[in-house]
Amino acid sequence: MPFNLVTDPWIPTLDDQGQLTDHSLSTVLLDSDRVLSLALPTPTMTPAVLRQLLLPVVLHALGIPQSPEEWQQRFEQGEFSQEERGKLSTYLLKHQAAFDLFSPDRPFAQVAALEATSGETKSVSLLLPAVATGNNVPLFSTLSEADSLELTPAQAALWLLHTHCWDTAAIKTGAVGDPQVKAGKTTGNPTGPLGQLGVIVPVGNTLYETLVLNQPYWADGLPPGDRPQWDASPSESPPKSGELDPRTSQWSVRPARGLLDLMTWQSRRIRLIPTETLQGTRVTRVVVAAGDRLEATPEYEPHTAWTRTVKPKAGQRHQRPRRHFSGRTAWQGLGALLALVLPTEGDGPYTSLLLRQIGELDAMGYLASDYPLRVETYGMEYGNQSAVVENAITDDLPLPVAALAAENSDVRNALLEAVGQADRLGRALDRMLMDLRRAAGGEPLTRDKGSRPSQVLLHRLDPDVRRLLGQLRAAGDDFERVDVEMAHWEDVAWKAADAAAGQQLTLAPPSTFGGRVTKEGTYRAAVARRGFLRTLYATLPRAAEAHRAAAERRSNEVTSA
Repeated sequence: MPFNLVTDPWIPTLDDQGQLTDHSLSTVLLDSDRVLSLALPTPTMTPAVLRQLLLPVVLHALGIPQSPEEWQQRFEQGEFSQEERGKLSTYLLKHQAAFDLFSPDRPFAQVAALEATSGETKSVSLLLPAVATGNNVPLFSTLSEADSLELTPAQAALWLLHTHCWDTAAIKTGAVGDPQVKAGKTTGNPTGPLGQLGVIVPVGNTLYETLVLNQPYWADGLPPGDRPQWDASPSESPPKSGELDPRTSQWSVRPARGLLDLMTWQSRRIRLIPTETLQGTRVTRVVVAAGDRLEATPEYEPHTAWTRTVKPKAGQRHQRPRRHFSGRTAWQGLGALLALVLPTEGDGPYTSLLLRQIGELDAMGYLASDYPLRVETYGMEYGNQSAVVENAITDDLPLPVAALAAENSDVRNALLEAVGQADRLGRALDRMLMDLRRAAGGEPLTRDKGSRPSQVLLHRLDPDVRRLLGQLRAAGDDFERVDVEMAHWEDVAWKAADAAAGQQLTLAPPSTFGGRVTKEGTYRAAVARRGFLRTLYATLPRAAEAHRAAAERRSNEVTSA
């Protein structure tokens, strides 16, 4: 039952002809200029496949760019050169044995003959967070742990990588040969490394461009001893203190050796158990045990933004990964994505290494300001001690390169202004609702009760903000076009917010028009409306000027008539 990731097709892709095709590791890399994107079964697989496999292979085979000029050369050639293709092919041939999914001695990203201390195996559903298993019981799962589930080798390979990146925390099965097992289990396991981040992935026109956009350039290259997990062989030489072979059941808490080690981190010890069926080889059972624990997320982690704290609590670091939140779109977090300067005098966000690098490349003329960059964001929301998955968070938005080039960029300022405007309009609508409730004799809603008009407005404005991002991305450094697009945005936002306020007034009971007087003030519908209009005019100055001019024209027409 051999299945080799280098030669067997298993990675679903969308090509430049619009066709969905499964590729082997070899073909997906060598034909990456003709692949538009990965087309994986679930969005959170994308950073798992990108980081656990594609990027480390490229960087280990070709080396990391060591200057902006070298990065530009790779990017502008649009595909791997003949020399690079030869190096990739030679590399994959050399390491091909390490990519055998079911090797009896060295299965890819697994531990051969891994065995639970109880001797039991579990359903392969343990790898799928959307399927009920153990404590993880998703609300809408159509399967339970008792149901039989079979994965093809291709599916099993994808979920294997996904588990290393996103697995839940807490108790894990104790493995034979692990001296840290207690009562047949291990406790205190953290989530997979990506589960601790708000993942940010820059995306290009093709998979090749995406691979280059996700390569940092470092003058000194990769550190000595840094290598991906499939090249790990500490048993062949004296291991560093506390470092254990990821191909055994033993695990350790240690820092990453470098970027390749970080990207291919073996956060679990896993064994896929295949069986032969009438339909071919299928994976039905699995063993998942504790794996290596990352001492701390290093500051060279390329795929996350950061929260900088000047005076952290005892035991905390100044800089911690910034996570995404459910219910918030990626554009609502643009302030963090565009935070180009590390805060030093106060707490605040700091954008990812790769987005900072893209801004530097634009400023140096190595990447066009109107390049159609996209940013994909990924996160996992865990519940109950991070032992269950509550929600997967994904988003995709166009991001103007010019907004990353400088702190005082016209495009950057326009984007932050638009996001701030949407937020202020939403809060103004919420205040209006609270004032109308008081006018009717009620009490304001607490933060965790009821729906808010701000949520409805932000949902209504979502396509308009994304359109603005796309238009500003194409504008590059054309400040006149930026101003035109902002005027259009404010007009759209004005109409949406004003309509939402009008709907609130329509739904308000008649008693709100007479209102009531309390020791805090006078509350009635007219007062609430005036307060909202003051915010509307102050928040959208371009649209306000247009409305004043229109009102003046109407007044002049009436006077002349």
